[in-house]
Amino acid sequence: MNKVLIYTKEYCPYCVKAKRLFDQKKIQYSEINIEGKPDEAQALFAKTGFRTVPQIFIGETCIGGCDQLYELEAEGKLDQLLNA
Repeated sequence: MNKVLIYTKEYCPYCVKAKRLFDQKKIQYSEINIEGKPDEAQALFAKTGFRTVPQIFIGETCIGGCDQLYELEAEGKLDQLLNA
């Protein structure tokens, strides 16, 4: 199974929603909270081109944020990515 990494900030409802889906599916993930860490936030922006959180990686692939995560789930593609 591919590893899941989520970049988050505190009090972010979209971050909570994304983590909730992984919890419901019993998928383990690592979390990096970039709140108050401008160097880590800048590194994330350089890596993804996005300044918003969550930013979710499955394996080496950035799938985007919460909306993209739920789209993958609705299309039945999330499990395929996780198990690729």
